[in-house]
Amino acid sequence: MILSKRLEVVATLVDVGSRVIDVGCDHAYLDIYLTKNNNNKCIATDINKNALENAIKNIKKYRLSKKIETKLTIGLSNIDVKKDDNIVICGLGTHTIIEILQSNILSDTLIISSNNDIEKLRREVVSMGYYIDSEIFLFDKNVPYIIIKFKKGQKKYKNIDYTFGPILKHNVEYRNYINNKYKKIIKSVSIKKVNIRLKYRILLLKLKLCH
Repeated sequence: MILSKRLEVVATLVDVGSRVIDVGCDHAYLDIYLTKNNNNKCIATDINKNALENAIKNIKKYRLSKKIETKLTIGLSNIDVKKDDNIVICGLGTHTIIEILQSNILSDTLIISSNNDIEKLRREVVSMGYYIDSEIFLFDKNVPYIIIKFKKGQKKYKNIDYTFGPILKHNVEYRNYINNKYKKIIKSVSIKKVNIRLKYRILLLKLKLCH
């Protein structure tokens, strides 16, 4: 099983031997890989029937039907979540992810990769009683991704930690990416839109002070 670069990183964050609940499993590649290589027991879930059928085909292909459970369900609905489970949610928007997390009993470990509004994701999950254990930034096929591992517990964070990440704010590759991204935004915005330009200039200054 060959994983994408993004899923390879997700796999490194999963606790060896834990039960994994993969929300929005798509093709179940992560579940297959973890079952074969990380001694994990996986529950692959998806809201989309066609996606789950493709996942089931792949699981059968690797002869893992007895080891990987599949569920057609919304988020974590109809799943008996245990404290030691690793809940993995990748490829969904922050709004949907927060809805899933707020509507269900959760485990002590969440591994999340949202495709938007990472600052809001950090704030909301921390407010649920988690701290940020790991943050990884990477490019996969020229697309930037941030993957965060949350653990049950309390830590105090500043606003800058939610904006850039308490760990990622010190990451050179991520800092360069944000620096270039914000400079492009400033350059593309009309001179008349002073507030927008000022907002990103202030963010760049704050990022610089994170050194």
